[in-house]
Amino acid sequence: MSGNGRQLRAAVVGLGMMGRNHVRVYDEVLTDVDLVAVADPDRDALRRATTGRAAQGYADVDEMLNAEHLDLVSIASPTSLHLGGTLAALEAGANVLVEKPIAADREGAERMIEAAALAGRMLTVGHIERFNPAIRELRARLAAGELGRIFQVKATRLGPFPERIRDVGVVVDLAPHDLDVIRFLLGADPIRIAAETEQRIHTDHEDLFCGLMKFANGVVATLDINWLTPSKRRTLTVTGERGMYVADYLSQDLSFYANSDAAHTWEDRGEDEVGPPITSIAEGEMTRRFVRKQEPLAVELAEFARAVREGGPPPVDPRDGMIALLLARLMVAAAQSGRVVSGDELAAVLA
Repeated sequence: MSGNGRQLRAAVVGLGMMGRNHVRVYDEVLTDVDLVAVADPDRDALRRATTGRAAQGYADVDEMLNAEHLDLVSIASPTSLHLGGTLAALEAGANVLVEKPIAADREGAERMIEAAALAGRMLTVGHIERFNPAIRELRARLAAGELGRIFQVKATRLGPFPERIRDVGVVVDLAPHDLDVIRFLLGADPIRIAAETEQRIHTDHEDLFCGLMKFANGVVATLDINWLTPSKRRTLTVTGERGMYVADYLSQDLSFYANSDAAHTWEDRGEDEVGPPITSIAEGEMTRRFVRKQEPLAVELAEFARAVREGGPPPVDPRDGMIALLLARLMVAAAQSGRVVSGDELAAVLA
C-alpha cells in the first residue's frame, strides 16, 4: 500500500463513457491523486483524454504498466477485458478498482480476488450507487433504527434503451446495482428468489425485468428494471413499521413518510360484510431529510484513494461485487426456467 505523504499515481484503462469520468475525477477533483496515464486501443479516445492533461496515453495496457509506477488503476474497459486488465495491474503492483460487473463469470472473479491476495494489493469494485449521498444517508438512518423493523424494499430503475449496450441484457447491466445496494442496506442475504423477463426491443437479450426476493430477516424486496421507459427513473423505497423512506438516486433527495400516530378505523364494511371494524395506518407527514449532495463517482474514488493510503479495507469488498453479478445471472436463469430458486442452489452463489 502507498505511504501517506506523497501524491498517489493513478491510471485509467478504458476510455468509454465511464472511463472518461474516471479520468476527469482523478485529474480535476481529487487533490491527492495525480492522473499520470490512460490506456485504450482507440487513438482518438487517447487524444481526447490526454489533450490539456499531463497524463501519458498508451494504446497497450501492458506497455503502460511496464512504463509507469502506479498506485491506483481504474479498469473501465468492457467486461470481457476486466480479468486480463485487473490481473496485469495487480501483478504490476497497483491497487485496482474494476468497474461492475467485476468479471464475466465466477471463475474470473475468483481469479481476480485470489490474485489481489497473492499480490498484497487492494481490489475493489465500482458499485457507484453505494456512494450516492442519498443512499449513504439512508443507510445511516436505517442503522439508527429510524424505521424500526423493515418490511419491504423496492428498487425502481427505468429508462430508455442505451445504444452503448450490446453484450448483455438489462439484468446483468443494471440489476447488480440494486442487488448490491439492497444487501448493503439490509446486511442480510436472500433465501428465495424468482423473476420474470421479457425481450421487446433488444436484439439479443432481455430488456425488461421484474424480480422478487425474500431475505433471511423476513424482508421482501422487489426489483423493477427496464430499458423501455422514455424517461429515466432511479428510486429505492424502504418500508418499515414507522413509515417509509424514498431515496432518489438522480436528485439525491431522501424523503421520509411517517406513519401517523393515530390509526384510522373503517366502521362501515358494507351491507354484505360482517366482522370487526378494519383499522388502517393513517397517512403521516412527509419530511425531506438533509443530504449533502456530491458526485457519487468522486466520493467513490476518494474512498478508494483513502483506503489505499490507510491500508484498507476496500470500499466495496470484491466478494460483494461477485455475489451481485452471480445473483443477477441466477435471476436470469430463474426467469428463463420459471423456477423459484432457493436452498443449496442459492447458497452456492452466496458462499
